[in-house]
Amino acid sequence: MRLRLLTLMTATALTLGACGDDEETPVADTPPAAATTPAASTPAATTPPPAETEEVEVKKGECADVPAAAPKPADTPEPSGSLPTDVRNILTLKTSCGEIKIELDAEKNPKTANSMATLAKAGYYDGLSFHRTVQGFVVQGGDPAGNGSGGPSWKVVEKPADDAKYTEGVVAMAKTGTEAPGTSGSQFFIVTASDVGLPPEYAIAGKVVKGQDIANLISEQGTEGQDGPPKKPVVIFSATLDTKAK
Repeated sequence: MRLRLLTLMTATALTLGACGDDEETPVADTPPAAATTPAASTPAATTPPPAETEEVEVKKGECADVPAAAPKPADTPEPSGSLPTDVRNILTLKTSCGEIKIELDAEKNPKTANSMATLAKAGYYDGLSFHRTVQGFVVQGGDPAGNGSGGPSWKVVEKPADDAKYTEGVVAMAKTGTEAPGTSGSQFFIVTASDVGLPPEYAIAGKVVKGQDIANLISEQGTEGQDGPPKKPVVIFSATLDTKAK
């Protein structure tokens, strides 16, 4: 089952990686009142993208032309331990559109932050894609299958605070509609609207502290008025974790 978001905005449902047919369904203007996400297109190539950004020239304000991400095995060790809270835990995504830095929230959302860090340290995100873009709403990635249906065999559950807001730059985790609030695997989304008005059901990993313009650029790679894959592949070359002093 593909992972999705549900919202009660204007009494309609907005899905993130939802089950559906293979045709794109139009969505409303930003923020969309409703959308049904189709199955993403089968990757156009099986050649893995370069592992490092140094092998691809990424120009400011543009997304480099890269091969589609090849599917990867989903198996990876389950998270254990926790991230330190006396430092800033910075996750850097080097993508074919530029670099995004995310500060993981080890204090308010320790399980989810540690889960995403564990996946990054295992190289799980390296070579994966942003398989879903909705202009002025969210971009979604982190699926080893590349179409919104994949993830590790394990799940982490950490319900966000009742007053959680999904505003621009928030990094949260996708889930199926039948899973409990706060359930997450590997698929994440970055909010590109000022506030998408979602209910507090999606585990929060952290927030973009640098590179929101890159997330917005990825959003713009989608087809205007549509909910689905970008017009050309957007690949995560690498995901690395570093610590900085508070």
